[in-house]
Amino acid sequence: MKKHKQIQTEETPDYITAKEFCELPPDEQKNWQGVPARYERVPLFSKIAFAIAGICLIFYVIAIISPSFADFFNFYIGGAFRFIAAKLTNIFPFSLAEFFLISVIPLAVCYIIFAMRHRSQTWKMVISSLSVPVALVALIFSSFVLTLGTGYRTPTLEEKLDFEQIEITKENLYQTAEHLVSNINALSHEIDFDEDGFSIMPYSFDEMNKKLLDAYDKYCEKNDHIYTFDSNLKPVLLSEGMSYLHTLGVYTFFTGESNINISFPDYTTPYTAAHELAHQRGIAREDEANMIAFLVCMESDDAYIRYCAYVNMYEYVANALYRTDADLYFKVRGKLNMQTRTEQAAYSEFFEKYQDSGASKVSSAVNDTYLKVQGTEGEISYDLVVELTVAYYKTQGIVE
Repeated sequence: MKKHKQIQTEETPDYITAKEFCELPPDEQKNWQGVPARYERVPLFSKIAFAIAGICLIFYVIAIISPSFADFFNFYIGGAFRFIAAKLTNIFPFSLAEFFLISVIPLAVCYIIFAMRHRSQTWKMVISSLSVPVALVALIFSSFVLTLGTGYRTPTLEEKLDFEQIEITKENLYQTAEHLVSNINALSHEIDFDEDGFSIMPYSFDEMNKKLLDAYDKYCEKNDHIYTFDSNLKPVLLSEGMSYLHTLGVYTFFTGESNINISFPDYTTPYTAAHELAHQRGIAREDEANMIAFLVCMESDDAYIRYCAYVNMYEYVANALYRTDADLYFKVRGKLNMQTRTEQAAYSEFFEKYQDSGASKVSSAVNDTYLKVQGTEGEISYDLVVELTVAYYKTQGIVE
Protein backbone atom coordinates (compact mmCIF):
# COMPACT_ATOMS: atom_id res chain seq x y z
CA MET A 1 0.00 0.00 0.00
CA LYS A 2 1.36 3.38 -0.96
CA LYS A 3 1.90 5.67 2.04
CA HIS A 4 1.38 9.39 2.19
CA LYS A 5 4.13 11.64 3.56
CA GLN A 6 2.98 13.96 6.34
CA ILE A 7 4.65 16.90 8.07
CA GLN A 8 6.92 15.53 10.76
CA THR A 9 6.62 16.47 14.40
CA GLU A 10 8.58 15.33 17.39
CA GLU A 11 5.80 12.95 18.37
CA THR A 12 5.07 11.40 14.99
CA PRO A 13 6.92 9.39 12.29
CA ASP A 14 7.57 10.51 8.73
CA TYR A 15 4.81 8.40 7.20
CA ILE A 16 1.36 7.29 8.24
CA THR A 17 -1.49 5.53 6.49
CA ALA A 18 -5.09 6.72 6.52
CA LYS A 19 -6.03 3.74 8.68
CA GLU A 20 -3.28 4.54 11.15
CA PHE A 21 -4.38 8.17 11.24
CA CYS A 22 -7.96 7.13 12.04
CA GLU A 23 -6.72 4.95 14.89
CA LEU A 24 -4.77 7.76 16.55
CA PRO A 25 -6.28 9.37 19.68
CA PRO A 26 -7.94 12.75 18.97
CA ASP A 27 -5.20 14.69 20.79
CA GLU A 28 -2.52 13.10 18.60
CA GLN A 29 -4.49 13.69 15.39
CA LYS A 30 -4.14 17.43 16.07
CA ASN A 31 -0.40 17.15 15.35
CA TRP A 32 -1.13 16.17 11.75
CA GLN A 33 -1.82 18.77 9.09
CA GLY A 34 -4.03 16.72 6.87
CA VAL A 35 -4.84 13.31 5.46
CA PRO A 36 -4.03 11.68 2.12
CA ALA A 37 -5.37 14.03 -0.55
CA ARG A 38 -6.86 11.20 -2.59
CA TYR A 39 -9.30 10.45 0.24
CA GLU A 40 -10.67 13.99 0.02
CA ARG A 41 -11.30 13.92 -3.72
CA VAL A 42 -14.53 12.78 -5.36
CA PRO A 43 -13.63 9.44 -7.02
CA LEU A 44 -13.41 9.27 -10.79
CA PHE A 45 -16.15 6.62 -10.74
CA SER A 46 -18.56 9.08 -9.12
CA LYS A 47 -17.69 11.85 -11.59
CA ILE A 48 -18.34 9.55 -14.55
CA ALA A 49 -21.63 8.33 -13.03
CA PHE A 50 -22.84 11.90 -12.48
CA ALA A 51 -21.91 12.86 -16.05
CA ILE A 52 -23.81 9.91 -17.51
CA ALA A 53 -26.83 10.68 -15.31
CA GLY A 54 -26.80 14.30 -16.49
CA ILE A 55 -26.88 13.22 -20.14
CA CYS A 56 -29.65 10.71 -19.42
CA LEU A 57 -31.68 13.38 -17.63
CA ILE A 58 -31.58 15.51 -20.78
CA PHE A 59 -32.81 12.56 -22.86
CA TYR A 60 -35.58 11.87 -20.35
CA VAL A 61 -36.81 15.48 -20.36
CA ILE A 62 -36.88 15.49 -24.17
CA ALA A 63 -38.83 12.20 -24.10
CA ILE A 64 -41.42 13.76 -21.77
CA ILE A 65 -41.83 16.68 -24.17
CA SER A 66 -41.79 14.67 -27.41
CA PRO A 67 -43.62 11.29 -27.67
CA SER A 68 -42.07 10.71 -31.10
CA PHE A 69 -38.57 11.10 -29.66
CA ALA A 70 -39.55 8.82 -26.77
CA ASP A 71 -40.77 6.20 -29.25
CA PHE A 72 -37.55 6.39 -31.27
CA PHE A 73 -35.34 6.28 -28.18
CA ASN A 74 -37.29 3.46 -26.54
CA PHE A 75 -37.28 1.28 -29.66
CA TYR A 76 -33.70 1.76 -30.85
CA ILE A 77 -31.51 3.02 -27.98
CA GLY A 78 -33.51 1.49 -25.15
CA GLY A 79 -33.98 -1.68 -27.19
CA ALA A 80 -30.23 -2.10 -27.59
CA PHE A 81 -29.60 -1.65 -23.87
CA ARG A 82 -32.44 -4.02 -22.90
CA PHE A 83 -31.09 -6.63 -25.30
CA ILE A 84 -27.53 -6.34 -23.99
CA ALA A 85 -28.66 -6.44 -20.34
CA ALA A 86 -30.83 -9.51 -20.94
CA LYS A 87 -28.10 -11.34 -22.80
CA LEU A 88 -25.49 -10.58 -20.13
CA THR A 89 -27.71 -11.80 -17.28
CA ASN A 90 -28.93 -14.85 -19.24
CA ILE A 91 -25.69 -16.60 -18.29
CA PHE A 92 -26.77 -16.69 -14.63
CA PRO A 93 -29.23 -19.49 -13.77
CA PHE A 94 -30.57 -17.42 -10.87
CA SER A 95 -32.01 -13.93 -10.58
CA LEU A 96 -29.12 -11.51 -10.38
CA ALA A 97 -31.53 -8.79 -9.29
CA GLU A 98 -32.68 -10.92 -6.36
CA PHE A 99 -29.04 -11.45 -5.36
CA PHE A 100 -28.39 -7.70 -5.49
CA LEU A 101 -31.46 -6.89 -3.42
CA ILE A 102 -30.51 -9.46 -0.79
CA SER A 103 -26.95 -8.12 -0.66
CA VAL A 104 -27.67 -4.39 -0.69
CA ILE A 105 -28.44 -3.99 3.04
CA PRO A 106 -25.36 -5.83 4.42
CA LEU A 107 -23.15 -4.13 1.83
CA ALA A 108 -24.57 -0.73 2.74
CA VAL A 109 -23.99 -1.39 6.45
CA CYS A 110 -20.39 -2.45 5.79
CA TYR A 111 -19.74 0.64 3.68
CA ILE A 112 -21.21 2.95 6.33
CA ILE A 113 -19.04 1.39 9.04
CA PHE A 114 -15.96 1.62 6.81
CA ALA A 115 -16.65 5.25 5.87
CA MET A 116 -17.27 6.29 9.47
CA ARG A 117 -14.00 4.69 10.62
CA HIS A 118 -11.71 5.61 7.75
CA ARG A 119 -13.32 8.39 5.69
CA SER A 120 -14.92 10.82 8.13
CA GLN A 121 -12.02 12.87 9.51
CA THR A 122 -12.75 15.95 7.37
CA TRP A 123 -15.79 17.32 5.55
CA LYS A 124 -14.05 16.69 2.24
CA MET A 125 -13.61 13.04 3.17
CA VAL A 126 -17.29 12.80 4.14
CA ILE A 127 -18.35 14.32 0.82
CA SER A 128 -16.02 11.95 -1.02
CA SER A 129 -17.53 8.99 0.84
CA LEU A 130 -21.10 10.08 0.21
CA SER A 131 -20.42 10.55 -3.49
CA VAL A 132 -20.08 6.78 -3.98
CA PRO A 133 -23.63 5.72 -2.93
CA VAL A 134 -25.06 8.80 -4.65
CA ALA A 135 -23.19 7.80 -7.80
CA LEU A 136 -24.72 4.32 -7.58
CA VAL A 137 -28.20 5.90 -7.41
CA ALA A 138 -27.26 8.02 -10.43
CA LEU A 139 -26.28 4.88 -12.34
CA ILE A 140 -29.60 3.23 -11.47
CA PHE A 141 -31.41 6.32 -12.80
CA SER A 142 -29.29 6.19 -15.96
CA SER A 143 -30.08 2.51 -16.49
CA PHE A 144 -33.78 3.30 -16.04
CA VAL A 145 -33.69 5.98 -18.74
CA LEU A 146 -31.57 3.88 -21.09
CA THR A 147 -33.82 0.81 -20.81
CA LEU A 148 -37.45 1.39 -19.81
CA GLY A 149 -37.96 5.00 -18.75
CA THR A 150 -38.78 6.57 -22.11
CA GLY A 151 -41.28 3.76 -22.78
CA TYR A 152 -43.75 5.48 -20.46
CA ARG A 153 -43.74 8.53 -22.76
CA THR A 154 -44.32 6.89 -26.14
CA PRO A 155 -47.57 7.04 -28.14
CA THR A 156 -50.17 4.64 -26.72
CA LEU A 157 -50.66 1.04 -27.76
CA GLU A 158 -54.14 1.97 -29.02
CA GLU A 159 -52.53 4.29 -31.55
CA LYS A 160 -49.95 1.75 -32.63
CA LEU A 161 -52.52 -1.04 -33.11
CA ASP A 162 -55.23 1.25 -34.53
CA PHE A 163 -57.79 0.27 -31.92
CA GLU A 164 -61.13 1.97 -32.32
CA GLN A 165 -61.91 4.51 -29.61
CA ILE A 166 -65.15 3.46 -27.92
CA GLU A 167 -67.08 4.17 -24.77
CA ILE A 168 -67.06 1.33 -22.25
CA THR A 169 -70.62 0.27 -21.40
CA LYS A 170 -72.15 -2.58 -19.45
CA GLU A 171 -73.31 -4.08 -22.74
CA ASN A 172 -69.88 -4.30 -24.40
CA LEU A 173 -68.31 -5.38 -21.11
CA TYR A 174 -70.80 -8.23 -20.96
CA GLN A 175 -70.17 -9.18 -24.59
CA THR A 176 -66.41 -9.20 -23.98
CA ALA A 177 -66.74 -11.31 -20.83
CA GLU A 178 -69.09 -13.69 -22.65
CA HIS A 179 -66.58 -14.15 -25.48
CA LEU A 180 -63.78 -14.85 -23.01
CA VAL A 181 -65.94 -17.38 -21.15
CA SER A 182 -66.75 -19.14 -24.41
CA ASN A 183 -63.04 -19.61 -25.15
CA ILE A 184 -62.25 -20.68 -21.59
CA ASN A 185 -64.96 -23.34 -21.75
CA ALA A 186 -63.70 -24.63 -25.09
CA LEU A 187 -60.13 -24.97 -23.79
CA SER A 188 -60.97 -26.32 -20.34
CA HIS A 189 -61.56 -29.79 -21.83
CA GLU A 190 -57.86 -29.95 -22.72
CA ILE A 191 -56.69 -28.94 -19.25
CA ASP A 192 -55.93 -31.18 -16.27
CA PHE A 193 -56.87 -30.08 -12.74
CA ASP A 194 -55.52 -31.31 -9.42
CA GLU A 195 -57.49 -32.36 -6.34
CA ASP A 196 -57.28 -28.82 -4.92
CA GLY A 197 -59.08 -27.45 -7.96
CA PHE A 198 -56.11 -25.80 -9.67
CA SER A 199 -55.21 -26.40 -13.30
CA ILE A 200 -51.85 -28.09 -13.86
CA MET A 201 -49.18 -26.67 -16.16
CA PRO A 202 -48.17 -29.77 -18.14
CA TYR A 203 -44.50 -28.83 -18.61
CA SER A 204 -41.57 -27.27 -16.79
CA PHE A 205 -40.82 -23.59 -16.19
CA ASP A 206 -38.08 -23.63 -18.82
CA GLU A 207 -40.39 -25.28 -21.36
CA MET A 208 -42.99 -22.57 -20.68
CA ASN A 209 -40.25 -20.00 -21.28
CA LYS A 210 -39.55 -21.49 -24.71
CA LYS A 211 -43.23 -21.64 -25.65
CA LEU A 212 -43.72 -17.97 -24.75
CA LEU A 213 -40.69 -16.94 -26.79
CA ASP A 214 -42.12 -18.85 -29.77
CA ALA A 215 -45.39 -16.99 -29.29
CA TYR A 216 -43.51 -13.67 -29.20
CA ASP A 217 -41.79 -14.61 -32.47
CA LYS A 218 -45.19 -15.15 -34.11
CA TYR A 219 -46.61 -11.93 -32.71
CA CYS A 220 -43.63 -9.88 -33.85
CA GLU A 221 -43.90 -11.29 -37.37
CA LYS A 222 -47.28 -9.54 -37.59
CA ASN A 223 -46.45 -6.39 -35.59
CA ASP A 224 -43.43 -4.14 -35.89
CA HIS A 225 -43.89 -1.98 -32.79
CA ILE A 226 -41.82 -4.39 -30.67
CA TYR A 227 -39.11 -6.91 -31.44
CA THR A 228 -38.30 -10.30 -30.00
CA PHE A 229 -35.19 -12.07 -28.80
CA ASP A 230 -34.38 -15.09 -26.68
CA SER A 231 -34.21 -14.46 -22.94
CA ASN A 232 -34.50 -16.53 -19.79
CA LEU A 233 -37.29 -15.98 -17.30
CA LYS A 234 -35.91 -16.00 -13.76
CA PRO A 235 -37.80 -17.86 -10.99
CA VAL A 236 -37.50 -15.97 -7.70
CA LEU A 237 -36.12 -18.05 -4.82
CA LEU A 238 -37.84 -15.86 -2.23
CA SER A 239 -41.19 -16.15 -3.95
CA GLU A 240 -43.03 -16.68 -0.67
CA GLY A 241 -41.88 -13.28 0.56
CA MET A 242 -42.77 -11.82 -2.82
CA SER A 243 -46.31 -13.15 -2.34
CA TYR A 244 -46.75 -11.03 0.78
CA LEU A 245 -45.99 -8.02 -1.44
CA HIS A 246 -48.83 -9.15 -3.77
CA THR A 247 -46.29 -9.27 -6.59
CA LEU A 248 -46.48 -12.01 -9.21
CA GLY A 249 -43.61 -10.77 -11.34
CA VAL A 250 -41.24 -7.86 -11.83
CA TYR A 251 -38.96 -6.66 -14.60
CA THR A 252 -35.74 -5.26 -13.13
CA PHE A 253 -34.44 -2.77 -15.65
CA PHE A 254 -30.98 -2.53 -14.05
CA THR A 255 -30.31 -6.23 -14.70
CA GLY A 256 -32.63 -6.72 -17.68
CA GLU A 257 -34.33 -9.72 -16.04
CA SER A 258 -37.96 -10.85 -16.02
CA ASN A 259 -38.43 -12.26 -12.51
CA ILE A 260 -41.38 -14.54 -11.76
CA ASN A 261 -43.04 -15.49 -8.47
CA ILE A 262 -43.25 -19.31 -8.57
CA SER A 263 -45.27 -19.77 -5.38
CA PHE A 264 -48.57 -18.77 -7.00
CA PRO A 265 -50.92 -21.25 -8.72
CA ASP A 266 -49.88 -22.44 -12.18
CA TYR A 267 -52.61 -20.63 -14.09
CA THR A 268 -51.20 -17.22 -13.11
CA THR A 269 -47.66 -18.00 -14.29
CA PRO A 270 -47.73 -17.99 -18.13
CA TYR A 271 -49.70 -14.75 -18.34
CA THR A 272 -47.50 -13.09 -15.70
CA ALA A 273 -44.39 -14.27 -17.54
CA ALA A 274 -45.69 -12.90 -20.85
CA HIS A 275 -46.39 -9.58 -19.07
CA GLU A 276 -42.83 -9.29 -17.75
CA LEU A 277 -41.40 -10.27 -21.14
CA ALA A 278 -43.42 -7.38 -22.61
CA HIS A 279 -41.64 -4.99 -20.23
CA GLN A 280 -38.34 -6.52 -21.28
CA ARG A 281 -39.22 -5.62 -24.85
CA GLY A 282 -40.02 -1.99 -24.08
CA ILE A 283 -43.75 -2.02 -23.26
CA ALA A 284 -43.58 0.07 -20.10
CA ARG A 285 -47.20 0.93 -19.19
CA GLU A 286 -48.88 -1.77 -17.11
CA ASP A 287 -52.17 -1.91 -19.01
CA GLU A 288 -50.30 -2.18 -22.29
CA ALA A 289 -48.01 -4.92 -20.94
CA ASN A 290 -51.16 -6.78 -19.87
CA MET A 291 -52.63 -6.39 -23.35
CA ILE A 292 -49.47 -7.47 -25.16
CA ALA A 293 -49.24 -10.49 -22.85
CA PHE A 294 -52.77 -11.47 -23.83
CA LEU A 295 -52.22 -10.97 -27.56
CA VAL A 296 -48.93 -12.90 -27.46
CA CYS A 297 -50.50 -15.80 -25.57
CA MET A 298 -53.19 -15.94 -28.27
CA GLU A 299 -50.40 -16.65 -30.76
CA SER A 300 -49.26 -19.72 -28.84
CA ASP A 301 -49.94 -23.22 -30.13
CA ASP A 302 -50.22 -24.39 -26.54
CA ALA A 303 -53.73 -24.79 -25.12
CA TYR A 304 -52.68 -24.19 -21.52
CA ILE A 305 -51.02 -20.85 -22.28
CA ARG A 306 -54.10 -19.66 -24.13
CA TYR A 307 -56.36 -20.93 -21.34
CA CYS A 308 -54.36 -19.02 -18.71
CA ALA A 309 -54.48 -15.82 -20.76
CA TYR A 310 -58.24 -16.07 -21.24
CA VAL A 311 -58.84 -16.74 -17.53
CA ASN A 312 -56.63 -13.88 -16.38
CA MET A 313 -58.21 -11.45 -18.83
CA TYR A 314 -61.69 -12.67 -17.89
CA GLU A 315 -60.94 -11.81 -14.25
CA TYR A 316 -60.08 -8.22 -15.21
CA VAL A 317 -63.19 -7.83 -17.36
CA ALA A 318 -65.49 -9.63 -14.90
CA ASN A 319 -64.38 -7.37 -12.06
CA ALA A 320 -65.16 -4.30 -14.17
CA LEU A 321 -68.53 -5.77 -15.14
CA TYR A 322 -69.35 -6.51 -11.48
CA ARG A 323 -68.72 -2.85 -10.57
CA THR A 324 -70.89 -1.75 -13.48
CA ASP A 325 -73.78 -4.23 -13.34
CA ALA A 326 -73.75 -7.08 -10.81
CA ASP A 327 -76.68 -8.85 -12.46
CA LEU A 328 -74.86 -9.12 -15.77
CA TYR A 329 -71.75 -10.29 -13.94
CA PHE A 330 -73.59 -13.19 -12.33
CA LYS A 331 -75.29 -13.96 -15.62
CA VAL A 332 -71.99 -14.39 -17.47
CA ARG A 333 -70.37 -16.16 -14.53
CA GLY A 334 -73.15 -18.71 -14.67
CA LYS A 335 -71.93 -19.64 -18.16
CA LEU A 336 -68.37 -20.35 -16.96
CA ASN A 337 -67.49 -24.04 -16.64
CA MET A 338 -67.47 -25.49 -13.14
CA GLN A 339 -63.76 -26.43 -13.20
CA THR A 340 -62.64 -22.85 -13.80
CA ARG A 341 -65.08 -21.54 -11.22
CA THR A 342 -63.63 -24.02 -8.75
CA GLU A 343 -60.13 -22.88 -9.66
CA GLN A 344 -61.03 -19.26 -8.97
CA ALA A 345 -62.54 -20.23 -5.62
CA ALA A 346 -59.37 -22.17 -4.79
CA TYR A 347 -57.30 -19.12 -5.70
CA SER A 348 -59.32 -16.93 -3.34
CA GLU A 349 -58.68 -19.42 -0.54
CA PHE A 350 -54.97 -19.62 -1.42
CA PHE A 351 -54.58 -15.83 -1.43
CA GLU A 352 -56.35 -15.32 1.89
CA LYS A 353 -53.19 -15.57 4.00
CA TYR A 354 -51.48 -12.84 1.92
CA GLN A 355 -54.52 -10.58 1.63
CA ASP A 356 -53.98 -8.16 4.51
CA SER A 357 -50.20 -8.12 4.80
CA GLY A 358 -48.65 -4.84 5.88
CA ALA A 359 -45.83 -5.34 3.38
CA SER A 360 -48.31 -5.32 0.51
CA LYS A 361 -49.68 -1.94 1.59
CA VAL A 362 -46.22 -0.41 1.59
CA SER A 363 -45.35 -2.09 -1.71
CA SER A 364 -48.61 -0.91 -3.27
CA ALA A 365 -48.06 2.68 -2.13
CA VAL A 366 -44.51 2.71 -3.51
CA ASN A 367 -45.58 1.17 -6.83
CA ASP A 368 -48.53 3.54 -7.14
CA THR A 369 -46.27 6.55 -6.58
CA TYR A 370 -43.70 5.23 -9.06
CA LEU A 371 -46.31 4.69 -11.77
CA LYS A 372 -47.85 8.13 -11.24
CA VAL A 373 -44.43 9.77 -11.49
CA GLN A 374 -44.08 8.05 -14.88
CA GLY A 375 -47.23 9.80 -16.11
CA THR A 376 -49.68 6.90 -15.69
CA GLU A 377 -52.75 6.64 -13.46
CA GLY A 378 -50.96 4.59 -10.83
CA GLU A 379 -51.86 1.04 -9.85
CA ILE A 380 -55.32 1.48 -11.37
CA SER A 381 -53.56 1.38 -14.74
CA TYR A 382 -53.38 -2.42 -14.48
CA ASP A 383 -57.20 -2.49 -14.72
CA LEU A 384 -57.18 -0.20 -17.76
CA VAL A 385 -56.40 -3.29 -19.83
CA VAL A 386 -60.19 -3.79 -19.80
CA GLU A 387 -60.60 -0.75 -22.05
CA LEU A 388 -57.93 -2.08 -24.40
CA THR A 389 -59.56 -5.51 -24.50
CA VAL A 390 -63.02 -4.15 -25.31
CA ALA A 391 -61.49 -1.90 -27.98
CA TYR A 392 -59.60 -4.87 -29.43
CA TYR A 393 -62.70 -7.01 -29.68
CA LYS A 394 -64.60 -4.06 -31.13
CA THR A 395 -61.94 -3.76 -33.81
CA GLN A 396 -62.28 -7.51 -34.42
CA GLY A 397 -66.05 -7.13 -34.79
CA ILE A 398 -66.75 -9.38 -31.81
CA VAL A 399 -68.47 -6.75 -29.64
CA GLU A 400 -70.72 -3.89 -30.65
